[in-house]
Amino acid sequence: MDTSALMMPVECDVRVFDELDRLLGLDDVDLVTPSAVIAELDRLATGAGEDATAASVGRDLAERCRVVETEASYADDALVELAEAGDCAYVVTNDGPLRDRVLERGVRVIGLRGRNKLNITQP
Repeated sequence: MDTSALMMPVECDVRVFDELDRLLGLDDVDLVTPSAVIAELDRLATGAGEDATAASVGRDLAERCRVVETEASYADDALVELAEAGDCAYVVTNDGPLRDRVLERGVRVIGLRGRNKLNITQP
């Protein structure tokens, strides 16, 4: 799960965990997020406005994920690192450039489709 995915409930009115359950069935899924994503959410949450609110909500939602350490300190690079290592079957993101980087590495991406639904994109 990347920063944009965890901020989707506020920014895009997406019930991200309900949507993931619809697509994957959360009983059998280990949701992870890199520590770099947590750091980015913490940094964004200190501001003001809708982005700070979305980041604060995202930080709370991240409690439902297992936090993993990576070599990369930049959130997008950390997710690409996990994809390259084969440590994830999907990356959940609403970030176009990150989506493209992950797809190039052969990993499926779950992202926004339409107004408030998630969809799986195959590499």
